[in-house]
Amino acid sequence: MLPSLLANTLVNLTVGLALVMVWRTHRDQQFLHALGLSTLMQAMAPAAFAVWWHGQGAVAAAAAVMLAVAGGGSLLLLALGVARLAGREPSVRTRWWAVLGLLALYGALVPLHLRAAAYAHAGLSLLVGGLAARWLWRGPVAERLSGVLLVGAGAVQFVFLIVGEHGAGWQAALGTVLRAALGLSLLYAAVARSVAAKRHLRDQYLRMTEKSHFGVVVIQGGEVVYANSAARQIYRRPAPQPIPVPWLSEHLTEEDRRAAHQRHLDIVSGAVEHAAWGGPRTRSDGRRMHLRFASWRIDWDGRPAEQVVVIDDTEHRDTTAALLHQATHDSLTGLPNRSALMAQLAQWCDEARPFALLVMDVDRFQLFNEAHGPSVGDGLLCALGAALREAVPEPAQLLRLGEDEFALLLPLNDGAAHAAGQARVLAERVRARLREPLVLPAHRFYVDVSIGIALHPEMAAQPEALLRAAQAAVHAAKRIPGVAVCMADPVFERGSGASLMAEQGLRAGLRNEEFVLAFQPKRGAHDGRLTGFEALVRWQRPGAGLVSPADFIPAAERTGLIGPLGALILDKACAQVAAWQRAGVALVPVAVNVSPLQLLDEGFAALVAHTMAAHGVTPAGLSIEITESAAVAHLDDARQRILELRALGLAVSLDDFGAGISSLNILRSLPLQAVKLDRLLIDPLPAPDAVAVVRAVCQLAGALGMTVVAEGVETQAQADAARDAGCDELQGYHFGRPLPPADAEAWMRRAAPGTAAAVPAQLPGGTTAAMPALAICASSLDLTPLTPTAPTR
Repeated sequence: MLPSLLANTLVNLTVGLALVMVWRTHRDQQFLHALGLSTLMQAMAPAAFAVWWHGQGAVAAAAAVMLAVAGGGSLLLLALGVARLAGREPSVRTRWWAVLGLLALYGALVPLHLRAAAYAHAGLSLLVGGLAARWLWRGPVAERLSGVLLVGAGAVQFVFLIVGEHGAGWQAALGTVLRAALGLSLLYAAVARSVAAKRHLRDQYLRMTEKSHFGVVVIQGGEVVYANSAARQIYRRPAPQPIPVPWLSEHLTEEDRRAAHQRHLDIVSGAVEHAAWGGPRTRSDGRRMHLRFASWRIDWDGRPAEQVVVIDDTEHRDTTAALLHQATHDSLTGLPNRSALMAQLAQWCDEARPFALLVMDVDRFQLFNEAHGPSVGDGLLCALGAALREAVPEPAQLLRLGEDEFALLLPLNDGAAHAAGQARVLAERVRARLREPLVLPAHRFYVDVSIGIALHPEMAAQPEALLRAAQAAVHAAKRIPGVAVCMADPVFERGSGASLMAEQGLRAGLRNEEFVLAFQPKRGAHDGRLTGFEALVRWQRPGAGLVSPADFIPAAERTGLIGPLGALILDKACAQVAAWQRAGVALVPVAVNVSPLQLLDEGFAALVAHTMAAHGVTPAGLSIEITESAAVAHLDDARQRILELRALGLAVSLDDFGAGISSLNILRSLPLQAVKLDRLLIDPLPAPDAVAVVRAVCQLAGALGMTVVAEGVETQAQADAARDAGCDELQGYHFGRPLPPADAEAWMRRAAPGTAAAVPAQLPGGTTAAMPALAICASSLDLTPLTPTAPTR
């Protein structure tokens, strides 16, 4: 019996350890763990049985307890392993109930009747075997065999109970055979399950990769052993054509092949866990594509291999390139656009490279659109772009900035002393090309452009400032006819900045009434009497001081604010006249200049009448001056407005006569009462030819019953010549600068008839006379400050 027991122990130990070790490498096979531990605990039973059989007293009792523990533990683990093998994992609660039930059963039977406990254990083992046979009967052969062997292992435990002492050896021998067969069967079942699980995972993997949009390639031993349909589509290699191994591609350089081969070895050996790369490739039909790759190590059929994921990035890169081209190029001409220009300017400015920026604007381009339609205008721009491309040599770059605006970027030689000369040579190439017509399918057009040149870093160091400088030079070039070229100057940009600031602040200035008036005296040419004041408007802008009318009057006309501004000036002039009237000052007519845009307003005369009435100013205290340019440009409107103003009893004068394209006929065509000669006619005095011109105008005006006023008189010689030529009144710094209202009032009080302290005036021959009268000119562009100046004595 002892040899049989020893053999049983050794077999149980061997089988149990084998099952546990297999479980350690296949942790998903949980039933191996439970059945292995069950077999190991069963290995304790023969030794405990032998001690119980031959022992007495306490030793036999301890052996009986050990036999119960080994048998009970083995039975519980056997039941758990069978349940797991059958896919019937018991809950934790069920396990505890089984443990407690078995402890209660053995705890009751072992102390009372060991043989009854043995019968109970054998019956429970047979029950577990029967359940295993039932649960595993529909499984694989190895699992069905395991169920049968478990039934046999449970049944063989009745041999000793039925036969007695002589059956112990037979039971041990049969148990040994059954346990060995059960171990082999379970190991085979575990292997079969692992193989099936791997096959299932591989099938899942293949199904997943076959549906993937990314190419999947497995490389093993220098060959592609698997490629999904996406990979074959990328390389245009239908099955069974082989996919090329990356490092064997004939389209790669030798260096790239060596790098790819080394990467494969590093991945397979485990030296590199993950790799990613990409680049251009050529597929079988010769089309170039851009691929991205990622790879790592896998086991393929039990051997290491490299799995490569291939992503065709060609369409994405092409789309990105197309969007980038669209964002940086003009859709009409195909030239780089403003965004490309700013990027290039930023790069060259950061690199501190010397270069020239030439901005070109097509002159009168709107006429082409209006005369022939937008399609012809577009064709003209395309033809111009093509002509400039031909005329401009490398390394100069041609760009289109906007509607009719182009640009040239010219890198300059390092340390070149004649940077401006290089830029002008390029501009001359453009000029020479545009001497020839641009040929369109149905037209031949000659085109003029205005070219502004800004140099880096001489003109500006930042892209935006450089572009502003060049565009300001373009505006200056537009004043010159033909294909004109102008170098950038800081004055241009400052002028543009001042105009923009004026436009932005005008509305607030009007709302806050930041405009004030100053008054410059006029005198009689023969007696020196005070005949009037010209009221000059100034903008008292917070933070900027006095702003010149040269900046804000054109801005008001551009923004449509000249109407409100003119109304405000008229209101202030009338208010001042009314204040002087209430102060008891002897008043004379007041002249207010009007803008050409005001002259076009059909309601202007009504506005004047309403303002005068609101302040109680009579027509004798006010007169109106219109500029010569407004009268010439809008002769019919000017005549109508003058008639309306004359109907109100107001005197109307023609201002700045001689500043524009003067016509003596205009004096006859308009119902005027006075004409003011511009300083351009007065400055040359007393030159004989200048005196002759002034005398001719005075004679014609005198024949028409008009008073002649000479503006800009700054010397006594000019005053004498203007008087001798026939001028009736004189105005200029020689007689007085613009005055604040209080100082102007003081002049009028001293010039009032009967006042002893009348303001003296320098008269021809050294005599003096007092000065009456007032004239207000509200839109003069005189730039002098509000500094009171005493009259010349």
